Amino acid sequence: MMRKLTAGLFYSVDGVAEAPDTFQFDSFDDELGALLGGIMADVDAVLMGRVGYQEWAGYWPNAEQDQDFAGFINVVPKFVASDTLRPGDLGWSNASLIEGDLEAFVRELKAQAGGTISVMGGMSLVSQLLLAGLMDELALIIHPVVAGQGRRLFEDGTPTTRLVLTGSQQTSKGNVVLRYARREA
Repeated sequence: MMRKLTAGLFYSVDGVAEAPDTFQFDSFDDELGALLGGIMADVDAVLMGRVGYQEWAGYWPNAEQDQDFAGFINVVPKFVASDTLRPGDLGWSNASLIEGDLEAFVRELKAQAGGTISVMGGMSLVSQLLLAGLMDELALIIHPVVAGQGRRLFEDGTPTTRLVLTGSQQTSKGNVVLRYARREA
């Protein structure tokens, strides 16, 4: 049985996924925390892009807040996709560089025994893997806010890709979690 590949992104109502710490404000609630905790319990490998890796590697190893996530992300195996980093550039525990073709690496990783693989810290990775048909679930965690600016997951020119809604949940602070899978013809 193939391992499941997932991604969850914090999102604004106007579709911004970049820098959610600038628009989440006080909308993160206990239900969202419980949902994310349940997701983390199944994840035993993480895929990251270079930018996300470098930002998180500079923060999470010494984070004083959110110890539940820090305890998870600091020990889980992290596979980093980058055209510019070299293996010696990765100093964060359990991090290794993906060498060769990303999609082939992900197919091979999904074929190995293990739990869920999650894409974290990499909007480009999420988009590429979803469009390649490798993403099993995309969760959009929409906060009740208009960010007004910032990068979106899917830019102009992205090919039309049909999805199917596999689940939804609303939290007490107005967050909406929408889970999608790629719709096959």
